Amino acid sequence: MAKQVATNITWHEGHVDREQRNKLLRQRGATIWFTGLPSSGKSTIAFTFEHALVERGHLAYVLDGDNIRHGLNKNLGFSPADRNENIRRIGEVAKLFADAGLLTCTSFISPYRADRDQARQIHDAAGLPFIEVYVQASVELCEKRDPKGLYKKARAGELKEFTGVSAPYEEPLHPELVIDSGELSPQDATSLLMLYLSAQGLVDA
Repeated sequence: MAKQVATNITWHEGHVDREQRNKLLRQRGATIWFTGLPSSGKSTIAFTFEHALVERGHLAYVLDGDNIRHGLNKNLGFSPADRNENIRRIGEVAKLFADAGLLTCTSFISPYRADRDQARQIHDAAGLPFIEVYVQASVELCEKRDPKGLYKKARAGELKEFTGVSAPYEEPLHPELVIDSGELSPQDATSLLMLYLSAQGLVDA
């Protein structure tokens, strides 16, 4: 966990608790953490799932890796230290969103187990559900898709620290769900996710 640097600070309790927010939204907040190689299909599945949740009357929001680097994390690169800070920040933001009652979908490569475990611990400490979803796809399949042309640039040496080529990806050991994006369409993946969240009491059956 990150070290507390700031001093002379005090936590202020508000007048509205989590149960009141849940009652207002008619749902419980949770974080659904999508992880996987670049071009594995994380964002496509996350946004498809978000749309399906909203269509069913649930407030949901996607925190997408590329989108976040346009704003909150625009000062971070792709070194191991920057990747760690990227995921630490998103773990904290996702926790806040989930505490506010949203079903929060995060779509980040998040290549290191320790960083994903830290995001889980942040949620566990707050008593919030954290659902790790491994979007599984081989490097060969991801490279074949390569919609942004990033694998091609990485193979040519134009991109340093590129996950799956010049930087490692540590597969989850015990994810709540594994989605094989080579076998399942985003719609099929969404159906699987709905079934899982229903079983957890987070969405209606």
